[in-house]
Amino acid sequence: MPEMPDFDEIMKMAQNAQAELQKAQDTLDTVEVEGAAGGGLVKIRATAKGRILAVEIDESLLSRGEKAMTEDLIAAAINDARAKADSAAAEEMQKMSSTLPLPPGFKLPF
Repeated sequence: MPEMPDFDEIMKMAQNAQAELQKAQDTLDTVEVEGAAGGGLVKIRATAKGRILAVEIDESLLSRGEKAMTEDLIAAAINDARAKADSAAAEEMQKMSSTLPLPPGFKLPF
């Protein structure tokens, strides 16, 4: 049976994991995704951390009478960007957690 690491080793591993997690969180703000709605009439660029970087609205939506549809498309594009950001974040966290030397059964809080 493999020898269980002592408490100090476990604490060091946890601190290393926390540092790697913070590094991964910082990386998420550099990963960009684009959400779209209305066949690309509205586009939202965001980071995987969920920070909105840009909003692009096709000029055809700026005519009179398109306000409600434009608002709906903006909300849909933001939700699309958010879903893609969550997916990109999960992928980055998975990459990060697979490289950490953690004791068997040790789970990270994500």
